Amino acid sequence: MSSERSIFELPPEPIDPVAMARRDLKKSLPKRFWKEVDCVAEVQGFAIHLDGKPTRTPARSHLLLPNRALAEIVAQEWREVGEFIDPSSMPLTRLVNSALDAVTPRRAEVADDCARYASSDLLCYRAEEPQRLVERQALHWDPVLAWARASYGWRFTLAAGVIHVAQPEETIAAVRDHLHTIGNPLRLAPLHVVTTITGSVLLALSLADGAFGPTAIWNAAHVDEDVQMEIWGQDSEALERRKYRERDFRAAATLLAGL
Repeated sequence: MSSERSIFELPPEPIDPVAMARRDLKKSLPKRFWKEVDCVAEVQGFAIHLDGKPTRTPARSHLLLPNRALAEIVAQEWREVGEFIDPSSMPLTRLVNSALDAVTPRRAEVADDCARYASSDLLCYRAEEPQRLVERQALHWDPVLAWARASYGWRFTLAAGVIHVAQPEETIAAVRDHLHTIGNPLRLAPLHVVTTITGSVLLALSLADGAFGPTAIWNAAHVDEDVQMEIWGQDSEALERRKYRERDFRAAATLLAGL
């Protein structure tokens, strides 16, 4: 097998029953074909070499990182691959591939998609009860809104409940303009991931700016869910879904922090 092959072109997610799905997935996964993984400095960045050959994205572009620190993190995902190559266990590699192949030719479209969240951002819709939730939302969300106002002059209107409230047109336009200034696909791709996972472009941008850390942003995004589980008990299925979302969220946060 050659490293020219894209290991990320796999069939759709397997379906139930679980045992059959696991068996079929294992059959569909390619086997690891390399022994050594190295980071190699090139003119445009740092490449990941497998037994001396550079890796490529699914679109056949060279997989390049802007600095050695990020390249080493990606390389570690390749080192940790077992007998079979499971892309789901390589979230940072998948994200970089997406940035280079999908976001690069569609920067404006991706920026616009992030900007759409500003008109109905998670942080603007507040509960009226229970008091525990009201206080928790204020604790986690108010500092982010204060950051947006202090850093960019963006002012958002808050609403009680889930009834849509129109945001100031100048705020929406300013958020969109700001997103369109982000030309680096390796920055825009993780911004989009965090925005869609959290439901908040403000959480994503505050993370990208380094105003708040990944754990604070993750906790802010799950205030409602956490309070509900405190009151009614844990939901194992919801926690399982959260685990997979957090894996992609952490990869996005790692990429943003490393740029």
